[in-house]
Amino acid sequence: MLFHVSFRVEHTRLDRDEFWDEWEREAQAALAAIDAGVIKSLYKVAGQRRVIGIVEVESHDQLDQIVMGALPMSHHLTLEEVLPVREYSAFAEDVGRRWQS
Repeated sequence: MLFHVSFRVEHTRLDRDEFWDEWEREAQAALAAIDAGVIKSLYKVAGQRRVIGIVEVESHDQLDQIVMGALPMSHHLTLEEVLPVREYSAFAEDVGRRWQS
C-alpha cells in the first residue's frame, strides 16, 4: 500500500543541539528506509520544519506502528496528512479499460 505522508517536526521541548541530534538520527533512519524500499520518495519542505514523502507499507497497522513508535523522532512529529495513493500507470490502465474488469 502506498501512502503520501506529511509530517511537521515539533521542537519546542528540545534545545538547539538536542533538536539537531534527534534530526540527525531521524535522517539516518530515513536513508536506511529509502535503501530498504519502505520510503519511495522523501522531501524536506524548504523553509519549514516539514517533511513529505511516499511510503510503501503492507498495511495500515504497519504505517501506524512506524509513525507512532519506530521513528527516532516519533514523539516530536505531527502527522499532518496521510493519503492512500496508487501508481498512475495502474490508474491509466483502468481508464483505458473504462473501469471494466
